[in-house]
Amino acid sequence: MKSAIFICWLAGTLVLTVSAAPTAIIGITEPLEEVTLSAPVSGIITVQALKEGDFVKAGGTIFELDKKMEELELERRKVIVEVKSNDVQSTKILFKSTKGVSKEELEKKESEYKLAMVERDMAAEQLKRRVVTAPLSGTITEIFVDVGEGCQPLTPLVKVVDARQCIFVADVEPALGARIKVDQIIPLDIQNGTGSLRVSGKIIYLAPVVDAASGLLKLKAVFENPEGKIRPGVAGKMSLE
Repeated sequence: MKSAIFICWLAGTLVLTVSAAPTAIIGITEPLEEVTLSAPVSGIITVQALKEGDFVKAGGTIFELDKKMEELELERRKVIVEVKSNDVQSTKILFKSTKGVSKEELEKKESEYKLAMVERDMAAEQLKRRVVTAPLSGTITEIFVDVGEGCQPLTPLVKVVDARQCIFVADVEPALGARIKVDQIIPLDIQNGTGSLRVSGKIIYLAPVVDAASGLLKLKAVFENPEGKIRPGVAGKMSLE
């Protein structure tokens, strides 16, 4: 740890005092949330709603796959549900009027109606899977496919990054780790162009065990970046008193 030496006079006597300077911990910055999206089904990309650099809200559509058959199937299932519903209502009226409809027949009609509703919901889910939406709000940083291209399940399609909050990640000596606690507020100096920007970081993670290979503890501190002045991936420094 670096120290600063101060010289002063006390009652006519020269006194030297030593003050510990803050310890600098070097680390790297990352976005708090980053996700690479895929489609759960195979298909052909027919619509690209947004481009790289665009901001997307959580739930917003980014891609659509060919879905005409799924749309038609959902409409067919809706018609079947309507028919089955009407059938149940008619059978109930006949059952109550005791005009030759048994309880078993009514229960069968009701079961068919419930099954039709399940099949309608399954068709709706299949259609939903043809649309790729953002699970979080953020900026589209990479698009890996073009309209007209095919994709398979788990094929990377697009990356979305929310850099409005970032994380400072560093590895520290166990002795320094003993001076750090979760929820502690610590100043951070993050690279910003040709200089650095001072922000306040909050410790959100301190490894409970020392890494066997490096002998160090990993820590993470979250900090606000609402205006995007800091681009995740740059280096930073934590000052520990």
